[in-house]
Formats: sequence, structure tokens, C-alpha cells
Amino acid sequence: MKTYQAPWGRALIVISSLLVVLSVANVVGLPLLMANVPRGVGIFAQWALPAIVLCCLPFMIRGYVITGDAILIRRLFWTTRLDRADLKSAEVVPKAMSKSLRTCGNGGGFSFTGWYWSKPLGFYRAFVTDLNRTVVLRFEKRTVVVSPDEPEDFVKQLISR
Repeated sequence: MKTYQAPWGRALIVISSLLVVLSVANVVGLPLLMANVPRGVGIFAQWALPAIVLCCLPFMIRGYVITGDAILIRRLFWTTRLDRADLKSAEVVPKAMSKSLRTCGNGGGFSFTGWYWSKPLGFYRAFVTDLNRTVVLRFEKRTVVVSPDEPEDFVKQLISR
């Protein structure tokens, strides 16, 4: 069993920090600006962004673990399991997510997670914290992108069963 960290890249730090700062500004400043707005609208406007930020938190990627039969993606409150039996290839592809379209998921609130599409990868699932250190995992029926702190070693561990 080998554990890898999920370091935050610059883009994730900037986007997450901006979301937190804007959320705090919403909670503190919006009531002062919306004195003449109906109460329900004001409360919704004040708490919508903080609620979105809180909904993103549980999906944060904390690390990756390679076991004999699985790749475990550690989240804040649970672990996502990818079966190694179906793994066909693993390749370090820096910036694999560039020019990708997010079809459903999170684009930078504490992680880049969800379902994406790009011309080179097709439809894929992302569990990424650093857009520059990406590893593409190709399974029988799907493609997954992850971003461990040591991508080359991660791939080496997967290949050497």
C-alpha cells in the first residue's frame, strides 16, 4: 500500500481562496447593500454563495492510496474506489485537463472533480487538485484523471503489480 498527497496547484488555490473571500463578503456586506430588497430575496442572495462553497467542501481530494487491488481516492468524509483489475494503462500527462469542458462537476472549489470531456481523452472523470501534475488512467470502460504529488512514482507503482 502506497499513499500519495494531493497537492493544491496555483489555479485551485486562487479559485478556492476567491470563493471563500467572496462568501465572507456576501455574508457580511450584502445586508448593508440590500436594505430596500424584500427579506426573502436578501437572505437568498446573502447565503447562496456560502451554501455553494459548503457543498464543494466534502468533495475535496485529500490524497490517493494504491493497494494491491484498488486505487483509493481519499475525500473529506469518504473514499472513492477504483478497481485495478480493470486498469488498462496509466500515463503521466501534464496538463491533461487543458481545453476540457466540464459536463457536470466542480471546476475549482477545493478540487476539480466530476465529469469532463476533451478531444484527446473523450469523456472522463476527474479527481484533481493540481492541473500540472496529472495522470491519465484508462480502464476498460472509462478514463480517469488524478493528480498525485509524485506522478511518475504513482504510475510506476501501478505498473509494477
